[in-house]
Amino acid sequence: MKKVSKEKYEPNFIIGFDVVNAGISFSSDRKVYQGFVSSKIKKDLHAIIDAGFEKNIYQKNGYNAKVSGPYLKVGAFYMLIKDPENEFNGFYAGGKLAGSYYLQEYFAIPVRGFNGDSSSVAFPSSNQTAIWVEGNLGGRIQLFSSNFYIDLNVQPKYLAFATKQEDVDPVIIPGFGRSSGKFNMGFAWNLAYKF
Repeated sequence: MKKVSKEKYEPNFIIGFDVVNAGISFSSDRKVYQGFVSSKIKKDLHAIIDAGFEKNIYQKNGYNAKVSGPYLKVGAFYMLIKDPENEFNGFYAGGKLAGSYYLQEYFAIPVRGFNGDSSSVAFPSSNQTAIWVEGNLGGRIQLFSSNFYIDLNVQPKYLAFATKQEDVDPVIIPGFGRSSGKFNMGFAWNLAYKF
């Protein structure tokens, strides 16, 4: 009787930091600092955890709000195409479940009076929660013969749940972005290191 060889997990980690979004933060109202840890768990399947912090403001259509808080994303991706000489090089696709627990403050929310006059109301800061799912489509390439990699990906997102303050939908969510709709798109340009 033949023994079926089972692939044994060997500890392996790639840790990355999104250098582009962090760089943009220096000249933008949106401050985003995020990174990830991924590990190959079986053949072409990799587990991934993203963590980040975002501080942002929203000033549009009479709204004036600011948010800040951490977010976490947990998921997996599959290597669709990989380099025969380096299994960590290639293109991948996957998905993540994400959430944020953040502080929100409204300085102005537009309201219309009975006689058609426009005015605004303000709400104090409050803690809010949001949950979303997102795709993960990208590619990874080794830098020369080093342990460093460049990892680029795009993240189509769908907002599944968000708490409201005084029955007002959130206008911006850390890690998700502007939430005027259920769908959004994000990206990451990571410099990563393989241990």
